[in-house]
Amino acid sequence: MKLLISIAKPSEVGAALRGGADIIDVKNPGEGSLGANFPWVIKEAKKIARKKTLSAAIGDFDFRPGTASLAALGAAMAGAKYVKVGLKFDGKERAKEFLEHVSRAVKSVRGKKVVAAAYADHERLGTISPFELLDVALDAGVDVVMVDTGLKDGRTTFEFMSDGELADFVSGAREAGMKTALAGCLGIEHLPRIKKIAPDIVGVRSCVCGGSRNADVKEELVKEFRRKLDEKKKD
Repeated sequence: MKLLISIAKPSEVGAALRGGADIIDVKNPGEGSLGANFPWVIKEAKKIARKKTLSAAIGDFDFRPGTASLAALGAAMAGAKYVKVGLKFDGKERAKEFLEHVSRAVKSVRGKKVVAAAYADHERLGTISPFELLDVALDAGVDVVMVDTGLKDGRTTFEFMSDGELADFVSGAREAGMKTALAGCLGIEHLPRIKKIAPDIVGVRSCVCGGSRNADVKEELVKEFRRKLDEKKKD
């Protein structure tokens, strides 16, 4: 399982790397769950991260495929290997159309991949569900499907979806040939459950910033999360 650490500014990259992050994820917490940061921040983070995999969020989007596609192309060209977009609207057909355009934009740059996120708290947001996303993502050119929380109010993904539902999401994506990512106010205390669900990627920010997603990433907290993530279950 790969560890994704979200950073909001280039100065946080070093702490994430030294702590053991596999993926450096550039986002702007001030603009939402998957808030977009500036292209120069992505470029600077890429320069510091070097060969380490870089991802970048482009926003929690309503149905604006043109705007999303342009943002996705910008993130890909700025240096992100994985371009993440959140679907903050409903309707499977609209989701497919939206993601087809985003995928076309991202994959016009060689070697780039698309991460599409649906929200565990979709019912309170009135947005597409993670399972509806699964129905359309592969055909739309998505490489990684993700579950996150859309409203960052301290409630976790596990408060909106059961372990069984999340495991079904992961297995469904795997059967379709896609990878999975799990995020949403997750902490060290959730790791035993996360390991059983076994997504390909686990993404965190708040818990490695001392509890506030608006604080800075702390190396020692990343190291602790990494250690617990790699820890084998004792008999």
